[in-house]
Parts: sequence; structure tokens; C-alpha cells
Amino acid sequence: MILPIVAYGHPVLKKMSEEIQQDHPGLNELINNMFETMYSSGGIGLAASQVNHSIRLFIIDANPMAEDFPELKGFKQVFINPYILEESNEIVSAEEGCLSIPNIRESVPRPNEIVLEYYDNDWNLVEQRFKGYAARVIQHEYDHVEGILFVEKISPLRKTLISRKLKEISIGKVDVDYKMIFPQKKRN
Repeated sequence: MILPIVAYGHPVLKKMSEEIQQDHPGLNELINNMFETMYSSGGIGLAASQVNHSIRLFIIDANPMAEDFPELKGFKQVFINPYILEESNEIVSAEEGCLSIPNIRESVPRPNEIVLEYYDNDWNLVEQRFKGYAARVIQHEYDHVEGILFVEKISPLRKTLISRKLKEISIGKVDVDYKMIFPQKKRN
């Protein structure tokens, strides 16, 4: 089932996600729905908070980027209760976008290499080193489980320049070909 994507400004995107247990209700169905949602909206990663579930879970299928980044060929994984254990000192900037912040792409500085501890889809505890674009995609999704959005990592000037677009996204003034949930308007 395709789920609606939560838009910028929704409080769930700023909330620290909670760890889950293996018997978390409907987990496999949620993971399947997240992959279906991600594919239908043209993404390569999706965090549970982006579909209104504040749990430490994200998925990645970076195969669509393998033509530009050959190391991403076959990179499809589920990450449950992830934690970054190490980050390299080498910082690389590259353009990122987000399904929750459509039509905005900005250059984001991130460590080029990380070590991540997580449970895979079979609940095996894994400690794995990632580098390059795989590390970038993971860090972007990891930020979601930490309640951080990529626009918080850009320069203050760039954030000021896109602030109007961000406001428009938060009130539903955005053209996308997938269903979104927008923050509730404040009542006076």
C-alpha cells in the first residue's frame, strides 16, 4: 500500500524516533509499504518518520543511482534501530533532496565515511562501514530518525534564500505526483 509522505513543517519530522522490538506490530507490512511508497514517489531512501511513524527505521534502494555511482549497484537494505558509531574527518559536500521537502535540492556537507550499527530485516545485529555516496544516503535517512532535516545542515544564507519555498511546502503549495500529509494550519 502506498502511504502519504509527511511534508516539511510536520512535527513528526522533528521528533527523535524511538527504538522498536522485533515483535513491533505490523513491522513487515510497514517495511513493504515503505518500499512501495518510496518507489512510487521516485525516492532512493525513506525513513519511517516520513510516513508518520516515529520509529528508528529507514530503508534504502540506491540502485537507480548506480549508473552515476557504480558502488550503489545492488545497495538495497532495511535499517532497524540504527546508530552511527564512527564518522570520518573527511567532509564532502554534495547535492541532496528529500521526498518530504520536494523540489528543493541543496549542497550538504557530510562525513565521507561512517560506521553504522543496525539490525537488518532478519534482526541480525550488523556493524558495517559505508563510504562515498552510500554513506551520504544513509546519513540523510539517519538524520530523519534523529529528527533532523537536510535543510538544517545548509548554510544560513542558503536557508534564508529557500525559506519562502519551505513555507509554501508546509502549507501545501507544492506540485508533486505523490500524496502528502501537510501540517495542520493553526487556528486563531
